[in-house]
Amino acid sequence: MPDLLEIVLKLALVAAVFAVLPLLVGQAEHKVMAHMQGRLGPMYAGGFHGWAQLVADGVKFAQKEDVVPAAADRRIFKLAPGVALVPYLLVLLVIPVGPDGMVVLDLGLGLFFALAVMGIGVIGAIMAGWASANKYSLLGGMRVAAQLLSYELPMVFAAASVAMAAGTLSLSGIVEEWRWYWLPWQAVGLVVFFVAGLAELRRPPFDMPIADSEIILGPYTEYGGLRFALFLLAEYAGIVVLAALTAVLYLGGWKGPFLDAELGWLWLLLKVFALAFIVIWLRVSFPRMREDQLQRLAWAWLVPLALAQLALTGVMRVVSA
Repeated sequence: MPDLLEIVLKLALVAAVFAVLPLLVGQAEHKVMAHMQGRLGPMYAGGFHGWAQLVADGVKFAQKEDVVPAAADRRIFKLAPGVALVPYLLVLLVIPVGPDGMVVLDLGLGLFFALAVMGIGVIGAIMAGWASANKYSLLGGMRVAAQLLSYELPMVFAAASVAMAAGTLSLSGIVEEWRWYWLPWQAVGLVVFFVAGLAELRRPPFDMPIADSEIILGPYTEYGGLRFALFLLAEYAGIVVLAALTAVLYLGGWKGPFLDAELGWLWLLLKVFALAFIVIWLRVSFPRMREDQLQRLAWAWLVPLALAQLALTGVMRVVSA
């Protein structure tokens, strides 16, 4: 019974984190973009510093009509937002937040599980584009598929380098084995993993399948109301998961300058928000890449760099053995 209670409490905590952190990242994006670009709108809702902007957005989405196109595949159309969102919740189950078993599910193949499930989340956008019976949505879904195929490879190679260095696929084991001197010789893998993760999330400047500043919205063109809000929530949840995985693999996870055991969750949270800020900063600072530029970056740069990082890690492992 105590074990069952512990599992229930851990699941409740993960659900609470999943419900709160993506919303905080969304609120932070409103404010950071408002400051960087001089946007006035997000600073007015609710008065002081526009604190109610997120509430206003939620009310707006709740009031919108839920429309399903007549020619759409209704079952797939309605299922797609859930497929886009739920996998990120599952990834949080294997993210260690502290030492001594402070993780809901400590899998020996935790890294493989996390990367595989993140790929399922991307499939939600592909389903949305295919089921909408709209040529613009279908084109957006095809672009999402092409982007997934291109950037999954360097992301997996970069993560494999860390697993090789740590000698385990367990995320908890990787954090345990992590040392500060990994930062310089795993730096290339860090950049490749983070950039590939942004591309899989279709975050600017890798948002060619979405192109939210144009009239259409890629695979989400036919969505409105709360279903569309779920896709937005999935995007912010993906940012949280990507930042958490990056922190665990490359930045020591819950390890900090002091009090790892007591404040491990806080160190991880600080790293997650720092990386989330970088995601927002990149959106503000860089223009959207063309489709050919997206593919060239993946195949001509990220894949060779990831392979070079993998080879370097192999050499380091042999030398240190």
